[in-house]
Amino acid sequence: MKFLAIIPARYASTRFPGKPLAVLGGKTVIQRVYEQVAAVLEAVVATDDQRIRDAVLAFGGRVEMTSAEHRSGTDRCREAFEKVCARTGEHYDVVINVQGDEPFIRASQLEAVMRCFDDPQTDIATLVKPFAESDGLAALENPNSPKVVLDSRSQALYFSRSVIPYLRGVPREEWLARHTFYKHIGLYAFRCEALRAVTELPQSTLEKAESLEQLRWLENGYRIGVGITDAETVGIDTPEDLERAEAWLRAGAIKH
Repeated sequence: MKFLAIIPARYASTRFPGKPLAVLGGKTVIQRVYEQVAAVLEAVVATDDQRIRDAVLAFGGRVEMTSAEHRSGTDRCREAFEKVCARTGEHYDVVINVQGDEPFIRASQLEAVMRCFDDPQTDIATLVKPFAESDGLAALENPNSPKVVLDSRSQALYFSRSVIPYLRGVPREEWLARHTFYKHIGLYAFRCEALRAVTELPQSTLEKAESLEQLRWLENGYRIGVGITDAETVGIDTPEDLERAEAWLRAGAIKH
């Protein structure tokens, strides 16, 4: 199978304007993401900002300019994917949407998602990490950290900001010791025909309720395969996150 990674990168951000161009360990965040991904598979940055485009070209990366009107990274991925195909004439089987604020994404995480497509019934794939007992109940109950339940074939049954499943008859403080809960990590991959189709779907009832785009796909019958990783992700959402990542990088706590 032929895979293409697309890295959406916007300059505008409420919590951290210009985040892709912030410097981390002597390189911009977007360069770090690109280099991590390009070491595993073909990669392209998708942006609506000329400054990001220029920065990517300056470090020798590939980039496609996309509309500023997209509602989501998935929509931006589709436009960039179609432009790459039109420009190169290449055929791809799967497009992987890699968040542009994950400068330490691991090869093992990308490979876990890619392996989901060994199952011909997988339309879309994503990644989860088991919650550890040491994470604590507050991390499990954090609504900003969506949870996932899987079936026996490691396909997603449901995503929720609530804790799922509910352990009836078990004190909440014992939940992490008594069950494996999965934290969703926002890495997505799509068969190319699925990418085109899901961007045409209207918002669904469950998606609106939980504000989780992937519920639209489940509601419309798409099978979402799930790769499992034990590697922690280090996303950059705020300037404070950047400072922490810089400290971890200097301390050697994160792989370059």
